[in-house]
Amino acid sequence: MKIIFPLLALAGGIAIAFQSQINGGLGKKTGAIEASFISFAIGALALFFVLIFFGKGHVSAVSAVPKWQLIGGLLGAFYVSVMVFTVPSIGVAQTLVAVIAGQIITGAVIDHLGLLGGNQISLDAKRITAILLLLVSLYLFNKK
Repeated sequence: MKIIFPLLALAGGIAIAFQSQINGGLGKKTGAIEASFISFAIGALALFFVLIFFGKGHVSAVSAVPKWQLIGGLLGAFYVSVMVFTVPSIGVAQTLVAVIAGQIITGAVIDHLGLLGGNQISLDAKRITAILLLLVSLYLFNKK
């Protein structure tokens, strides 16, 4: 049953690749900031309907969470905007390799330090090697 989570993450990655190209094209026609807004607005509307029909939590609990936990939406908006700006210039693959490198390196630091309430997972030689190989792939993707 644990296979469902890696498969779900894989599906999320596939969606991000398509979203990157779609939003890049939208940005060429509407403007980068406008495309980011349109993308987020449509996503927010879709989540609103999912919430109405399937939500089991309490949106009103937002007032009880630490305020720093509310920046997720800002980080998401930043990410979508970066994708809209960069994909038309360097392509989906190069952009995603850089994004993934940033995610994995930052995720490894967050895990190693146990930041933001997460479990502490030590940065060992295997993980450091994987990060170095990732940086090599980033270099190779961007080498002309």
